[in-house]
Formats: sequence, structure tokens, C-alpha cells
Amino acid sequence: MADIAAELEEGGMVRTLKDLFAGAAGGIAQVLLGQPFDIVKVRLQTTTQYPNALNAARTIYAQEGALAFYKGTLTPLIGIGACVSVQFGAFHEARRRFEAANSTKNPLSPGLSYAQYYASGAFAGIANSVISGPIEHVRIRLQTQPHGAGKLYSGPLDCVRKLSAHEGVLKGLYRGEAVTVLREAQAYGVWFLSFEYMMNADAVRNSIARSDIPTWKVAFYGGLAGEALWLGSYPFDVVKSKMQSDGFGKDRKYDGMRDCFRKTWRAEGAGGFWKGIGPTLLRAMPVSAGTFAVVELTMRAIS
Repeated sequence: MADIAAELEEGGMVRTLKDLFAGAAGGIAQVLLGQPFDIVKVRLQTTTQYPNALNAARTIYAQEGALAFYKGTLTPLIGIGACVSVQFGAFHEARRRFEAANSTKNPLSPGLSYAQYYASGAFAGIANSVISGPIEHVRIRLQTQPHGAGKLYSGPLDCVRKLSAHEGVLKGLYRGEAVTVLREAQAYGVWFLSFEYMMNADAVRNSIARSDIPTWKVAFYGGLAGEALWLGSYPFDVVKSKMQSDGFGKDRKYDGMRDCFRKTWRAEGAGGFWKGIGPTLLRAMPVSAGTFAVVELTMRAIS
């Protein structure tokens, strides 16, 4: 019995490592595909100088050059790979725990309910927020800092050092973490739930195993899941961006998450919570499609 338990534990560890590796590969694809869209989104969220996404993209290109669309890429390239790795690793670990619990109640049907898929995704988002909070804070600071002589940070490490020096690591580097946790839980709960629903429905509809679903369909369902992710969580993301681009000391506009929600509502109404949604949805389809496709192909290759 002890040998069987050891084998099961080792098998679980191997599966977790595969999940983490596949997620990291998907994360790199996510950054390379999505970074140009992301900087436009952040500029629209945090300033009023651009009337729309197209104008923002044109202005950034004219004033800062093509490489400006990849400002702050090093941090997410390293960090988002880790984030997506954690997302998929945590999701599949939570899923396996639910399956184990379900199997004791109904051995013939240990599959997850869709509420459990959402809970697994929310768990993945919360686990991810510990990494994504400071990574996105640094990226937003680099994306929104003045161009040229007015630059505030020479690079990611300098940004981390200066943010931590302002109010310490928790209040400086981890500013906006509460709303980050809320956004991540909701976003990834919706993301994984949507993808799993579409994949399961396709397998049932066509009487095939999930592993037999063609890659183009995996990408398509992943893209649609990306749209659902942002539609379900975007107001939290706006508040997070505002807080993480806010000043320090006397230049600070928001006292916290609730204050930011309140002031955004008073100044901009409901529309203020959806600024930048256009380029975000445009970005979401290829980025999320690429992430799920790369993860799926990686998992099939290493299985």
C-alpha cells in the first residue's frame, strides 16, 4: 500500500510539473502577442490625452517609436511566464482535488460541476495574484512614465527599488493588491470555466475525447474564453491600473480601492470603468487563443 501511495504521489508531482511547464510556454506566447495592445489599454485607462485606441496607438508610434509598444516587456516576459505557469498548475491541482472528492461520492462520475470549474479558476487567480500584482505594477509604471528626459525609472529593477523605497514593499510595490486579488479570482474563474465548458460541449457533441479536439478549435475556444475573462472582470482592472499609476505622497489621488471606485464613478460615471475595453478585447482573442493552443500542444507533446 505504501508503494502504491508513493507512486500516486510521484505521478501527481509529474503532472504538476507538466502543467507548470506548459503554462510557462503559454505565458511567453501571451506576452509576445499581447504587449502592443496592452500598452494602448493602460494609456487609455490612466490618462485622458487620447480620444480613442487608434489615436493612442498612432500617437505612441509617432512620439516614441515602434519599440515603445514593447516598453516594460522584460518584466512580463519573465513574470507572465511564471504567472501563467502558476495559473495552469494551480487550476489543475484544484481540479484534481475536486475530482478526488467527487469520486468518493460518485465513483462512476467524478467530473467537476461548472461551479467547481469556476472555483478552481478562482483559486488559480488568487494564487497568481501574489506574482502578478507587483509584476503588473512595475509594467504599468514603465508604460506610463514620461518619455525621454522625464523618465522616472531606468528599468524594471530600478522601478522595483524606487517603488519599495516610497512606502515599503507591501504599500509600495504591492499597491493595489486587494483589487488585484478580486480581479484575478473573477477573471480566471470565468476564463477556465468558459474554456472548459466549450471544450466539454464539443467533445460531447462530436462523441470524441477532448484530446482529439483539433488545435484550431482549442485556439478558437481559448480566444472566446479570453473575451469572457475581460468582460467579466474589466472594472476591477481599470481601478487596479489607476491605483498602480497613482502618485505618492502629496501627488496621490486615491486613498484605496473603495476611494478609487468612488472617485472614478463620480468623475466619469459607468463609462469610466470600461475605458480601453476596445483594444483589450481586440488583444484578448489572439492572446488567449495562443495561450491555450500552446499549452495544449505542449501538454500533448510531453504526455
